[in-house]
Amino acid sequence: MKNLLVFLLLSAFVSACSQSKSKYITELSREDVETGVLLDVRTPREYNSGHIDEAINIDWLGKGFIEKAQALDKDKPVFVYCKKGGRSAEAARVLDSLGFKKVVDLKGGYDAYKAEAK
Repeated sequence: MKNLLVFLLLSAFVSACSQSKSKYITELSREDVETGVLLDVRTPREYNSGHIDEAINIDWLGKGFIEKAQALDKDKPVFVYCKKGGRSAEAARVLDSLGFKKVVDLKGGYDAYKAEAK
């Protein structure tokens, strides 16, 4: 628990200097998906009920998020989304602190993506 608290405090400090960016999920392009990593940080249950094609799932609320995320290519842009935008914003800050070159938080989340698709 102490390590988690230290990590969260460090993450908050680093996020003040964050290089992560954001854009609306409806602005996600085919090129973004083809050249980067599309990361869905919702729970597996949410992911299995529907997700954007080619998205990989690493549960922000689950065990081992950091370890699993570190296995991703840090040189590729990472486009992060969740249901509405809260979890993805936090995950984007952490990914940025882990040294990913470009992290983009997709604002509006999967709900906005689905609404646009209708």
